[in-house]
Amino acid sequence: MIDGTRTWTDVRRRVTELGARPASGEVFGARGHGWELADPLTEAQLTDLETQLGVRLPEEYRSFLREVGAGGAGPAYGLFPVRRVDGRWRWEGDGADLADLTLLSHPFPEHGPDPETVAALLAERPDEEEYAHRDDLDAFDDAYEAWEERWYEGPLFAPERTAGAIPICHLGCAQREWLVVTGVHRGTVWSDPRADDLDLEPLRTTFADWYLDWLEKAETETGESAASTRR
Repeated sequence: MIDGTRTWTDVRRRVTELGARPASGEVFGARGHGWELADPLTEAQLTDLETQLGVRLPEEYRSFLREVGAGGAGPAYGLFPVRRVDGRWRWEGDGADLADLTLLSHPFPEHGPDPETVAALLAERPDEEEYAHRDDLDAFDDAYEAWEERWYEGPLFAPERTAGAIPICHLGCAQREWLVVTGVHRGTVWSDPRADDLDLEPLRTTFADWYLDWLEKAETETGESAASTRR
């Protein structure tokens, strides 16, 4: 059960039925998660997970883990599963290791880094064409490598930028989405377009709306094919 009029009732069944539809493979990312859901966590497992993290997970996400599954079928290439490996809990998936779990008890920043600071660093990025005109691409490689090191040590990628949040899915091309677990934005989902030199931005949705909206859209996308099959 989740807050409001939306619930997790029958969500697991709906996902299974979706995966059996002829058009299910056409849903973006479906071949990544295969419409499989991990088993739900027990309350004891959730307690153990939260004890390790030092935080209580947002209620909508917590109830999903308890009632639907610990990960699997979901938006884009699927919801990163959370598993206990060698006695420690962790999320698994492309980029799941970007989260510093030791910082989950720290509030997610209310604001991102200073845009002018980020813009100034971007303005210093070496221009390949300038080096090509001088026929000195080896120098470009060296200059770009030095700049890139500074870029990834900069404010967009500092561990503090994603403190209090966990990546929950991968959209491809290094684009991910994060769930905030601590701070004033707790329970909301954020887009991570830093691969395109942009800061994280809110999707202005909670976890339940994020997941259920995806499910309803996928049902609509595959519904016609399913109906045609029944005829």
